[in-house]
Amino acid sequence: MVVWLAAIALVWVGRPRDVPLREAVGVVPDVARLVRSLLADGSTPLGARLALVGLIVWLVNPIDLIPEFVPVLGPLDDIIVAVLVLRYVRQRVGSEELRRRWPGSPGGYALLESVLGRDGAREP
Repeated sequence: MVVWLAAIALVWVGRPRDVPLREAVGVVPDVARLVRSLLADGSTPLGARLALVGLIVWLVNPIDLIPEFVPVLGPLDDIIVAVLVLRYVRQRVGSEELRRRWPGSPGGYALLESVLGRDGAREP
């Protein structure tokens, strides 16, 4: 629950100004559906699937680098790991494929992209 609220807070702070609060709150369950979709699809690269499984294990594991009961900092390690894993997955499957699989609104995807940062892929 604390991680969920912290993720919503991070999304709220990092959201583009034209994205309403409703979409900011809705992006967290959309990310969960995206992760489930990527894990269920056998065409997702193995490295990306393993990273997502590792992320889930990290999030449900009660042992953290910073305990959850520490205000603000507690869920921060979980959020940082989630962003790093999602960046890695985006690098492996591609931004267009991630966008195609996105179960939420276009504004929600724009919000996810703003949290993940600029795509490191280069145009030829």
